[in-house]
Parts: sequence; structure tokens; C-alpha cells
Amino acid sequence: MVWKPNLTVAAVIKQDDKYLLVEEQTKDGVLFNQPAGHLEPNESIIQGAIRETLEETGYTFAPQWLLGVYRWHSPLNDTTYLRFAFSGTVLCHDPERKLDEGIVRAAWFNTNEIYELVHRHRSPLVIKCIEDHLAGKHYPLEILTHYD
Repeated sequence: MVWKPNLTVAAVIKQDDKYLLVEEQTKDGVLFNQPAGHLEPNESIIQGAIRETLEETGYTFAPQWLLGVYRWHSPLNDTTYLRFAFSGTVLCHDPERKLDEGIVRAAWFNTNEIYELVHRHRSPLVIKCIEDHLAGKHYPLEILTHYD
């Protein structure tokens, strides 16, 4: 048997002391997450974070830093995720853009609101990424290489 983790990308975006989260319908109910998703074939990790943010929020994301690389094993589905999380800014918003299936809405939340919703986070990585962002963790994007 070959084991391999699911590679995901996420965007941690703070603006006016609020973080951008998506509220999404899952098999476990409506949960909160950063704009995030699986990397698609032939795209770079950075391109994946930009694409997922646009598809789930309608915002154009400009990554500035690699926030961190996170490994998490979900006991609910016995799956291991390897998440590359980025911090950066949004350049513009298309409020008319149709969001990905399952996304209820994208909205801005302050840290107190996010902590109050911790029982409805999609994974423990949601709060961990925000805490790392608040702690000032960041690494240059040049640490990642996309080589064809």
C-alpha cells in the first residue's frame, strides 16, 4: 500500500483587524475555514492558493509570505493533510462571482469571533494558522520552487 498525504493550500488574509473566512457546507454541517482546497495538477502551490481564494471568496489574493506548512491527521476520515498556508492581501473583489459549490458565504471576522466559532472550524488548522499569523510567523515565497 502506498501512503501519501492530501496536499492543500490555504490563504490567511487579514484586513482592518479581521480575517477572511469561508462558511461551507460539509458532510459534518456548516463549518468555517480559511479559503483553502486541494492543489490541482500542473499548478504551483502559490497558484493553487490564489485560485482557491478566488473560487471560494471572489477576492483576488496576492500572497506575500509562506505562513507555514502544517501536517494534520483527521481521525474522522483517516486522512492526513499537508497544508501550505500563505499570508497576503486582497487586490480586488468580484461580488457577482459565483462561488464554489458548498460555499455558503465568505465573510470577515475578528479574532474574538473566530475563537467563539472554534467548535465549528473545519479543522484545528484554522485557529493554528491564525495564531501563527498573529505571532508574526512568515517565510519568503522564494522558499518554494515550482519546477517542470
